[in-house]
Order: sequence, then structure tokens, then C-alpha cells
Amino acid sequence: MEIFYKPPFRKFVKKQTRSFQLVIEDEVDEITISPDMGESKKGDLTGFRVHKFSYGKQKFLIAYRFKEAAIVFFMIGTHENFYRELKSYLREAG
Repeated sequence: MEIFYKPPFRKFVKKQTRSFQLVIEDEVDEITISPDMGESKKGDLTGFRVHKFSYGKQKFLIAYRFKEAAIVFFMIGTHENFYRELKSYLREAG
């Protein structure tokens, strides 16, 4: 299975500490092994799945979707404004 990362995902990961980058890498590996683990979304975000995990005392969300034989990771961030930013990115990207 191929894995693709959209710019918002890559940008977020690049700004993080190395230890948090490794945690994100582990979460991505888990999703790749078991893609159905994320919560399926409805409405504007139909087709997306969101996986939640904790790092330190903070909760983070990863938005991804399947495309043929690939998983595309769109965004990662804290819960605050996460869905609004994801929808905004999708509108801009077209």
C-alpha cells in the first residue's frame, strides 16, 4: 500500500520535536496496518477517517482517506479548529 502526505501534514510534522515525530511515525504505521481504526466521518467529510491519539497531555487527530491502493494523510493537529482547518484546506485544494 502506498502512502502519500499532503502539505499540511508534512508541514506540521516538520515543525515538531524529534521525539514527537517518532510518535507520529508510529501512529502512521498503525493506521497503515489497520486502516479502519479511525472514526469514519459524515457530511462534508464523507470518505475521511480520523484517528485520535495522545502525546503528553494533548490529544491529536490525524485525518486520512483511502484512494485505490493508497492512503493519503491530509492533516494532523490538536482538536481545536481541526475540522474547520481541514474543510478550509479541502476548499482551497479543490
